[in-house]
Amino acid sequence: MSNVLRRIDLNLLVTLDALLAEHNVTRAAERLHLSQPSVSVHLAKLRAVLRDPLLLPGPRGMRPTARADALRTPLREALAALEQAVTAAPRFEPQQAKATWRVGATDYGESTILLPALTALRAAAPASRLAVLQLAPARLTRQLELGDLDLAFHVRDEAHLHLRHRALFVEQYVLAGRADHPGLKRRPTLAKFCAFEHAIVSPDGGGFQGAADAALAALGVTRRVALSVPHFLFLRAALASTDLVAMVPSRLVRGDPALRVVAPPIEVPGFEMLMLWHERSHRDPGHAWLREQVAGAV
Repeated sequence: MSNVLRRIDLNLLVTLDALLAEHNVTRAAERLHLSQPSVSVHLAKLRAVLRDPLLLPGPRGMRPTARADALRTPLREALAALEQAVTAAPRFEPQQAKATWRVGATDYGESTILLPALTALRAAAPASRLAVLQLAPARLTRQLELGDLDLAFHVRDEAHLHLRHRALFVEQYVLAGRADHPGLKRRPTLAKFCAFEHAIVSPDGGGFQGAADAALAALGVTRRVALSVPHFLFLRAALASTDLVAMVPSRLVRGDPALRVVAPPIEVPGFEMLMLWHERSHRDPGHAWLREQVAGAV
């Protein structure tokens, strides 16, 4: 920052803009809702800082010096840009907007949150774009802080709650298998449940223990997990084409004709899904609109 900028404040520049427009201290004071002596004091400070008289007495008021004339247009443009920067953001008009939103989600979040919102988003904001990125919990706060992500969807138990957040829904687990699975014609007994061959989703890859195993251990029994996959999409396909069963979030298999869903014989704690964003985006009209659209779709 130059020495001149360190010695001058914004009020002086606003006063100079008015003086260059009016060429008269009294009229400039009226325009700024200041007293004439105050404007005269400002002018004296401006002359000292800029080392130029700026305005000289003339037969019809004050006339600008060459330096003042050179300042007129860039000063007006700079003040207009500053005013635009600090005033309230304009109202968001989704039909005209050409926004690009970047959101982080697992494949579960894609299926249960983004997919239900997609049709309405495209209809309401047809010129905008949506980029869905794989959720990376360890980098999530930084990505939102830097603006690499606008929104993210994560379970409450693993979310960074210092971020802005909104609860979307509470999810429960159900037992699912292929539509004609012979063991799922009714709710299975605990013994039958343990006799099934199970599949699980292990987001970190390769795990064979899940929430259901902790519930079974509390009852003194175990199950056999024959398949571990990293994504729900593959799990659904595997269930539909084999005799495997799985404890899955209910929203993921709701209305799927390829699968049969029954209540499990054990209580497995569910989870709450949150929408997360950074304070930097909280008051942005377009961002607020996007949040409402997503929340309204689930």
